[in-house]
Amino acid sequence: MISNKFKRKKYNLLNLAEVPEKRKKIRKKSVKTENQKQQVVKNLGDNNEKDEEISPGDEFETNADESKEDDPFLLHLKYEISPQIHAVLSGKSPKFTKEIINWPSLGRLLYLKPDVNLDGEQSSSKIVLNEKQVFASARKFPDVPKSSDLNNLHIKSQIVSNIEEKLKKSENGSLTPLQDELLSLICNYYSVYYPEVNQSNIEQVRLAYSIHAINHIVKTRLKILHHNAKLQNRLDVPEEFRDQGLVRPKVLILAPFKSIAYSIILSFISILLGNGGNIMNKKRFIEEYSGDTLIMPEKNPKPLDYQQLFSGNTDDNFKMGLTVTKKCLKLYADFYASDIIVASPLGLRMLIGTEGEGNRDYDFLASIEILIMDQAQVFTMQNWEHVLHIMEHMHLQPQRSHDTDLSRARTWALNGWARYYMQSLIFSANPLPEITGLFNSKMNNYNGKIIISNPVSPGSISQVIVHAPQMFHYVSSSTVTEAIDDRFQSFISDILPRFKESNQKHVLIYIPSYFDFVRLRNYFKKQELYFVQICEYTTEKKIVRARSKFFHGETQYLLYTERFHFFRRIQLRGIQHLIFYQLPSFPSFYSEICNFLQDVKKDGAADHGLKMSIDVLYTKYDVTQLASIVGTERATRMLTSEKPVHMFMTENAK
Repeated sequence: MISNKFKRKKYNLLNLAEVPEKRKKIRKKSVKTENQKQQVVKNLGDNNEKDEEISPGDEFETNADESKEDDPFLLHLKYEISPQIHAVLSGKSPKFTKEIINWPSLGRLLYLKPDVNLDGEQSSSKIVLNEKQVFASARKFPDVPKSSDLNNLHIKSQIVSNIEEKLKKSENGSLTPLQDELLSLICNYYSVYYPEVNQSNIEQVRLAYSIHAINHIVKTRLKILHHNAKLQNRLDVPEEFRDQGLVRPKVLILAPFKSIAYSIILSFISILLGNGGNIMNKKRFIEEYSGDTLIMPEKNPKPLDYQQLFSGNTDDNFKMGLTVTKKCLKLYADFYASDIIVASPLGLRMLIGTEGEGNRDYDFLASIEILIMDQAQVFTMQNWEHVLHIMEHMHLQPQRSHDTDLSRARTWALNGWARYYMQSLIFSANPLPEITGLFNSKMNNYNGKIIISNPVSPGSISQVIVHAPQMFHYVSSSTVTEAIDDRFQSFISDILPRFKESNQKHVLIYIPSYFDFVRLRNYFKKQELYFVQICEYTTEKKIVRARSKFFHGETQYLLYTERFHFFRRIQLRGIQHLIFYQLPSFPSFYSEICNFLQDVKKDGAADHGLKMSIDVLYTKYDVTQLASIVGTERATRMLTSEKPVHMFMTENAK
């Protein structure tokens, strides 16, 4: 167990300045309704602007609810799941049937569907008191889309023209094949994990899920308003009029930085309002979510993926509620008057708080129907515990009523089954064990879920241009937990002694886990080894000193953390021997760090007589990272081979 003194503090990692632990108190404001005007108050902590009103004329027409019976929106939310499906999904380890499907653009789809035997009682209907009760069930998997037709996707007519206008301005002029396939899946309410988002397709992906999110909210509002009109002259509320959850927010979008939230909300505006309509608090939004961009150096420029991710406002503490109407989008709305919440994990984590805090709040998560994570790989570098904390507070019974009309609440929401109806859309640059584990264990959509999983070839190792042997050392372990200790023992017994005995200098040890970093640092101190360290908490002054000592050979080892490299992406000089204590989480980091190796003396003169080396430790639990680096086929051979060591020499080495 790691001592309390090594537990992480809150830091702004871009400038590595410590963030104060105190958080601002948040006042809750009520939502008032008068003369059919919906008065939306400011979001948490907003005291600078006057309350603004959304007039009845801004709302959708009540006669515009034109959803068809085969609309996946209705099919997904209208009916209860059967007791058998509930039993499968609520089990400790839910079982899913697996099917591999190949599509032209997305590639290999792993389709997971709840493993339920459809016999007698488990069929789509059941006789109850002489009436036929229809249960919700996983629907037929869609065919590959053959044309870019928004109508086939059941997109509401109110936003189709805005979407078409936006697409005309795009490079393709219409939906791309990738967007066609992605929309075909998400508009049918499958949960999707797409870990192949990159610089070339990120905007396509973002537009696709934005269309779906706005479409979902428009349909939700239309259905409620349509039912409101029908119920005006009735005292009772028939079962078919149950159209709501326990609270209003239906879509939650998690984004790592304000710059990404800014792009998402601009996409919402173009889809919902086009070139017209009213945007409340637009000026404040632009001021707070744009600007404050990092200045990228011209000398020794950062990699392109870094420049794209960190351009714009990189503040990672934010949250915003959005209220959607036909002619108006209200930004900074109170969460309980919001349809959509866009936030960072840290922003929500501070609001949710911990047990015992008096002003904590998480009721707004009780009825989320669509969860979207944009650039999810960044969450693992910020603080993955924040994401897990949010998931633990999803779909819990609200602590307060929030003016909920229980007669209009869906039965499955009252039963506490909302988590089985939630659609999860996870977009990441590469597959990571933390994200995959969360998707597999916590995101159990009754309609099924899809993982896009394409084989990797040839892997990032092909980008290594340094002529040095790359030795991959297999560490045998029985469990994930034991792998931590087994890797440490292998390192201190098999790898480190080679460098200690020969008194080698310029040895960089790359460490993905901060806790492994602490363990190695303590061991090096105990063994009185000469080393310097650079981690996410190292001050700028110490970073400069460590880099100088390492380059000039005044120390033997440099302990270097992945989290620091992710947020800073500095170019290290003077490396002659490289040890990957564990495979990097990001495949591009492997080739990037390897290419830092330099056969130079400390005075800068070339010394081609020097021998450089690269050593990598891996276990069978690192299969995802291994495949991303050496390719899927080679990774499979390595993990099934009896040889403990595999050597690679890059063919295009210089």
